[in-house]
Amino acid sequence: MRIGYLSILAALALAACGSDVPAPDAPQAETTSRTEAGDAMAVMGPELRILAFGNSLFAGYGVEQAESYPARLEASLRARGINARVTNAGVSGDTSAAGRQRLAFALDSMEQAPDLAIVELGGNDLLRGIEPSETLANLDAIVKELRDRDVAVLLMGMRAPPNMGAEFQAEFDGLYSALASKHGAALVPFFLEPVYDQPRLMQPDRIHPTAPGIERLVSATIDDVAESLPPPG
Repeated sequence: MRIGYLSILAALALAACGSDVPAPDAPQAETTSRTEAGDAMAVMGPELRILAFGNSLFAGYGVEQAESYPARLEASLRARGINARVTNAGVSGDTSAAGRQRLAFALDSMEQAPDLAIVELGGNDLLRGIEPSETLANLDAIVKELRDRDVAVLLMGMRAPPNMGAEFQAEFDGLYSALASKHGAALVPFFLEPVYDQPRLMQPDRIHPTAPGIERLVSATIDDVAESLPPPG
């Protein structure tokens, strides 16, 4: 791992103290979206609902709500003609345990069950030095709950820095792929890979992406999201 990631985790310790108030749902996009390249594409097919379930990286810390990852992901999917609605269920400071506690409420609060859940948790567990086995148990319960409700899952992985020790690092880094294999979930190995060592794409706290950084994350992961969506029924 590069040294820049150590700085990210140090800064995240402050971010972990952020508000625990859930972010509001991302506003639903118009029936057409305009790409940077030019013409808008018509949105086709039945609406596909996506639950973005994570921490401050989804909540939109430090940016406008319309610039958050869930909001920009929705706009980009619709620009491809995919009729997607993304619900932002990111809560700043959430650990995997906190996410596990609120998952059922988040699901039951939706008008319709999501077709896909994107799960992005674990970074705050690292900051608190929580044992990887505990993180694994919590994420396993989250993914199992989603799969029991017939919701497809895409895991956004995190990585431990080397200063936490080789054994801890190996155990933590391996838990996301283990969960993906166990539950048949899709996986992005390291969500922050495109931005974590790019200062111009990071906010001054060195953990949260700027609006352009979020656009980079969307560009890097949109194929994974689109491929994880179940075919229209």
